Amino acid sequence: MYRVGFARLRLSGTNLGMALVRGLRGIRVVDFCHDIAGAYCTKLFADAGAEVVKVEPPGGDPLRRWSATDGLSRDDEDGALFRFLSGGKRSILGSAGDAPVRELITGADLVVESLAPGVIDGAALAGSEPGLVVVSISPFGRSGPDALRPASEFTVQASCGSIGTRGLPGGEPFQCGGRTVEWLAGTFAAVAAQAAVYRAQRCGHGEYVDFSLAEVTNIAATNYANLMCSLLGVEASGGLPQSVETPSIEPTRDGWVGFCTNSPQQFSDFLLLIGREDLQDDAELAQVRGRVGRLEEWNGIVHAFTRSHATREVVEAASRLRIPVSPVNDGEAVRLHEQLVARDVFRESAPREGVDEPTFVYPRPPYRVDDADPPCAGPAPRLGEHSGRIEARRRTRPDAEGWPGLPLAGLRIVDMTAWWAGPSATHMLGSLGAEVIHVESTGRMDGMRMVGGMAAGRYADWWECSSFFLAANTNKRGLTLDLQDPRGREAMLRLVGKADALVENFTPRVLDNFGLGWEAIHETNSQAILVRMPAFGLTGPWRDHTGFAQTMEQMTGLAWLTGHPEDQPRIQRGPCDPLAGMHAAFALLVALEEREARGEGVHVECTMVEGALNAASEQLIEFSAYGNRMQREGNRTPAAAPQGLYPCAGSSPGRERWLALSIATDAQWQALVEWLGGPEWARDSGLATRAGRRAAHDAIDAELRSCFEVRERETSVDALIAAGIPAAPVADPRSVREDPQLVHRGFFESIDHPVVGRHATPTLPFRYASVERWLRAPAPTLGQHSREILAELCGYDDDEIDALTAAGVTGTRPQGL
Repeated sequence: MYRVGFARLRLSGTNLGMALVRGLRGIRVVDFCHDIAGAYCTKLFADAGAEVVKVEPPGGDPLRRWSATDGLSRDDEDGALFRFLSGGKRSILGSAGDAPVRELITGADLVVESLAPGVIDGAALAGSEPGLVVVSISPFGRSGPDALRPASEFTVQASCGSIGTRGLPGGEPFQCGGRTVEWLAGTFAAVAAQAAVYRAQRCGHGEYVDFSLAEVTNIAATNYANLMCSLLGVEASGGLPQSVETPSIEPTRDGWVGFCTNSPQQFSDFLLLIGREDLQDDAELAQVRGRVGRLEEWNGIVHAFTRSHATREVVEAASRLRIPVSPVNDGEAVRLHEQLVARDVFRESAPREGVDEPTFVYPRPPYRVDDADPPCAGPAPRLGEHSGRIEARRRTRPDAEGWPGLPLAGLRIVDMTAWWAGPSATHMLGSLGAEVIHVESTGRMDGMRMVGGMAAGRYADWWECSSFFLAANTNKRGLTLDLQDPRGREAMLRLVGKADALVENFTPRVLDNFGLGWEAIHETNSQAILVRMPAFGLTGPWRDHTGFAQTMEQMTGLAWLTGHPEDQPRIQRGPCDPLAGMHAAFALLVALEEREARGEGVHVECTMVEGALNAASEQLIEFSAYGNRMQREGNRTPAAAPQGLYPCAGSSPGRERWLALSIATDAQWQALVEWLGGPEWARDSGLATRAGRRAAHDAIDAELRSCFEVRERETSVDALIAAGIPAAPVADPRSVREDPQLVHRGFFESIDHPVVGRHATPTLPFRYASVERWLRAPAPTLGQHSREILAELCGYDDDEIDALTAAGVTGTRPQGL
């Protein structure tokens, strides 16, 4: 790839090109986190201007010594990943019980902790400090039967059903590589935290937020399999529902290229791309299941085309047909991609004064406000650099009585998003109390409704039966408007005039074609915030390319780290959608503070690819700092050894009873050796360290497979957990609603829907102490609330609404079906 010039987008209105006036400045965050999830959560705060103070033990945050290059401690320097995650933060030595730290907490607005259970009682701390928000991040949540269970990110993926969705039929399933769950969790947690702080600063009502990695994984990485089965009226049976998408990542003459064919039109265009229009009438190949059933034949058809062309040639040809496509990048190639280079996405670290350390390349924060990046957060602190130097302050408590319910109550959001990334952002805002009005048209419904076609034999109104739509659009009202009709545009502008924000995720040209760009929004309502979520950005050579979650995984390197090493890169199947959504939701919360400071609304650009790039940043950082081109390892990781899946007694081909095991520390290894009965092979002194076990991983796996194949899975998992060893069964995602931990925490809630009835629906991956349940209303049917919205908010009378309905500007039935 190569650097290309481009004209930066120019937006009309005041303050454009201005860095954040306030952002989150004035908010003090105390950070007791030793993992990526907590560190990325507080990084988002630091990037937005908050003061973040890390409280570290004498030996420092373990992330200081981490590098995936060797998986071992870097005793002579802070690791590059730590420096990325800690830029702009301050560091003091201490613990939660120390008097100076207690004094620091007394003046804080937010405490984020991810320490071992019992080190900090987050609920008690929040209760003792009026106006304080405390967020606890843990594998399963701080309450319930699994609250004390030893776990790693890998065993969390196994226990919540994520791993069980991913893999070739009959093969060993595999994890989402790159510790994606931790990055996801950090993003979700930041939204949960800032919403609570937003309320606390206005009414003095603090909050305790109990966050679960298992729940965020269930949302982002199981494709709502549990809800889908419930809608279809089928029970989990047979083996795991693991599968792969095809066409997806395919070999080219010089590398790999990634496609996405979510819609029938995209698949039809793909057949045109590869010169096989003769297959248009093959009903079996038109379905993913049919292609997987004929995978060898299908791969031969596809590879005959892709292997005969260079990656760039395939990308250019597919782009002309508007097929979502991308080269499959790793940590080296991603920084050369023309779109990312053109948008000046990358930054280079500067060595800290007096410290001899490598520089590294990293992505900027994934949102921009009024055509400007958030200000540079600054370098990471040295251990204890600010001990005794943190200014004392008292937490400001507003003179306010009560609060109208949830943190975002009183805000009105116009939701012009579709599919999953955008709706997940507005779903979060709606669940936290905002009034969200989801806008689509009868001629062009939200594309995610089409997934309901799987239930066409069960429900007449099948477009109301998409598990994705039903889960990601609860707590919203539904409005239909044909925005290509001037009357529809007029109705939309009336609605914008009564709104706090509009969120959309079309390709950039669409909003402009509707005449609803920033200039029109700002002229209609100077207080309105516009949040745009383009796949690749509002500028650059890929500006108008179509992209989905799969495309982001392919472009940023997340797919490069996913899959078995003897196979090929595989997509993670979904996490980039809610990841983009939470980045956008957080950016909107920052924009609310910015609006208050400026006295007018702002324009926010939050690109999907740059959010994914932040989650994939470890590859980029490792390569630029240490020259390490990270590779996929199947179910292994630099952070643990041994780690993998092992079939237990009762397994048969296609019906394996997989046990997930993850040994992150030498103490856990010794516990495993004892549990195994101290076999001679395990007492080898060369296996006493993680480095030694990594080197001997193949041999260890062979021994463990022999061990577990004669042991019962559930009994083994219970015994391993009792010994302090992270282990889990690979759960079937179709039945996780029965998991005792999720039941205890009320993660699934049921609500009546006018078409599909009552089903257990996943909610949010955290509990507020002040909130009993999250679901207030089911996802809207098509145009369900159009009449009341047009009357109450847009000022139309009954005759005018009837005329709009007769003209097809609004309605409740899809056109053309």
